[in-house]
Amino acid sequence: MKELFWINWFAFLVVTAYAISLFVYVVRTRITYIKLGKKTEFDNNVKKRLNNIWINVFGQKKLLKDKKSGLIHVMFFYGFILVQFGAIDFIWKGLAPSSHLPLGPLYPGFKSFQEIVTLIILVAVIWAFYRRYIEKLARLKRGFYPSLVLIFIGGLMLSVLLGNSMSIIWHEHSLTWTEPVASSIAALFSWMSPVAAAVVFYFSWWVHLLLLLAFLVYVPQSKHAHLIAGPANVYLEPLDGGKKLAPIDFEDETQESFGVGKISEFTNLQLVDLYACVECGRCTNMCPASGTGKMLSPMDIMTKLRDHLTNYGAAVTQKQPWVPAFAFAGTVGNQLAKAARGQGAEEAAAALNYEPSMIGEIITEEELWACTTCRNCEDQCPVMNKHVSHIIDMRRYLVLTEGKMNPDAQRAMQNIERQGNPWGLNRKEKENWRDSREDIFVPTIKEMKKAGEDFEYLFWVGSMGAFDNRSQKIALSFAKLLNEAGVTFAILGNKEKNSGDTPRRLGNEFLFQELATANIAEFEKNDVKKIVTIDPHAYNIFKNEYPDFGFKAEVYHHTELLDQLVKEGRLQPRYAVNEKITFHDSCYLGRYNEVYDPPREILKSIPGVTLVEIKRHRENAMCCGAGGGLMWMEEDAGQRVNVARTEQALEVNPSIISSGCPYCLTMLSDGTKAKEVEDTVKTYDVAELLEKAVFGEEAELVS
Repeated sequence: MKELFWINWFAFLVVTAYAISLFVYVVRTRITYIKLGKKTEFDNNVKKRLNNIWINVFGQKKLLKDKKSGLIHVMFFYGFILVQFGAIDFIWKGLAPSSHLPLGPLYPGFKSFQEIVTLIILVAVIWAFYRRYIEKLARLKRGFYPSLVLIFIGGLMLSVLLGNSMSIIWHEHSLTWTEPVASSIAALFSWMSPVAAAVVFYFSWWVHLLLLLAFLVYVPQSKHAHLIAGPANVYLEPLDGGKKLAPIDFEDETQESFGVGKISEFTNLQLVDLYACVECGRCTNMCPASGTGKMLSPMDIMTKLRDHLTNYGAAVTQKQPWVPAFAFAGTVGNQLAKAARGQGAEEAAAALNYEPSMIGEIITEEELWACTTCRNCEDQCPVMNKHVSHIIDMRRYLVLTEGKMNPDAQRAMQNIERQGNPWGLNRKEKENWRDSREDIFVPTIKEMKKAGEDFEYLFWVGSMGAFDNRSQKIALSFAKLLNEAGVTFAILGNKEKNSGDTPRRLGNEFLFQELATANIAEFEKNDVKKIVTIDPHAYNIFKNEYPDFGFKAEVYHHTELLDQLVKEGRLQPRYAVNEKITFHDSCYLGRYNEVYDPPREILKSIPGVTLVEIKRHRENAMCCGAGGGLMWMEEDAGQRVNVARTEQALEVNPSIISSGCPYCLTMLSDGTKAKEVEDTVKTYDVAELLEKAVFGEEAELVS
């Protein structure tokens, strides 16, 4: 018997050491692959980063956006942490029979608590199985591999319950209420002899140990690498939340190309995203492109890049990604690593016929051009992946290095270069919009200077407000409200260029930087201290991205300023607007800048308004389809995004769909026409509705 005891100890040490060595090897290998990316500046604000960990890892904030799946994950997350103490106790019992963790009088309570945790985890396993295979949640993959983790966890829980029950029989302990499950199982097998129970105990013990160690090795080689990379990714998340794009240094003569055309051209932090991906499908489930039948799936972008990085890393570092190596000899990664040891990475890839183009074969151009940059995917991601930056960096490569672009996007870009607007209309007509109403005063900066007067705000009208007939009405309504409130403002008029949002999101970083530099120079020349705009895209780019180029002025969205003026009593909504109104959140106002309340507060201040919310609203709101430069591109796959969003708005039976963005308003107006409800459901900007409430019938609303 003593010999068996030492054999058990020896086998335990060998198997455990082997498994831990494999685990360490895989983790180090993945870190080596991540280091193949470009180094990037990192602001190690420990306090903020630990707060992110507290909220999103331990608080599970993002996961609980989906209440059912979030609760299941909370049960797994905390259950698995707590049950490890029970696992230690169980392994202890196998190595030192008749002994257990030295907890003294607390031990019975500890055992009782461990049984409760074990049962909670088993409930979570059954519930997760139901959600994936019975309910068949669309965003979840099905098959053997997705269920493997449930097999691991379920097996671990059942083996420890069986083992503890056999321990009771083996050591002839009394049945106890502190271990109700183990005692119940022991009662069922009370006919067994202590020796037979000992055999079954060690069978359960080894099943538990091998499952635990196999799971340890499996984790970093599967989607469950997020257990390691996820918390790291949350800690490493950009402190701005990923709201802004990183600029390209065009004066860096060492750069052979611009944008990202190879996996190694992503930054280290972007590559961490790939291994952090949970494959939960939340991003794809909320993606407007995916939801309307486009080819794009944010989750697939992450997983395809991850697999490509693994194969590329294997060839470059000569480290096999999959272990035990003998079991995965046929995998591409292991073959590349093995072949590279004798002839180098490029030769090995050529010999094995593994030379895919990252853009074109791994990620298709169609996927890249389908993204509206709405960040719905990023808002949903529980591990803070930044899908949009990966997509824009690859767009940059297509546009700046390969000169490839959608023809519609290229036309808009050329028009912006030549005339400062996507239509190519005469730039000298950019201030003519103000002439269509005689009841407003909209001076240019030049006119203000000539009159010797100062202004508080620069009103950035934008291309839509200046040239689009429908959007001009928004600009006019806003200007009249500013006049009424006594706010001094001016416009740049014909000197106003494009903000650069469209070129930047479409990948033309060079044109964006040209525009940004020129605009900032104009702002500084005219001593601009505050900017207000009706365009959330301009608002976002001025507020979050222009500071990288030396811009320092305060930036306001028109709904923020109007809300402030109403609360100060400088604007008084006296007249009733008896309408049932729903508000559509613009992505660049909402998810990018968390401006949700001001437009709603304005609508609530208007007498007669009944405000109803679309099911997907605030941070969960769906994009209108115009973002990412797609306003200027024809949508030829699947359902139109703006129509899908309009259908969501119509579900609450509004008489008016309101917005705080001229792009959104255009898309929603087109949506009501497509659904043939434009006669009964109107579309208005918040400023237009407020004008109606302040001035009554003299303010004529035209949809």
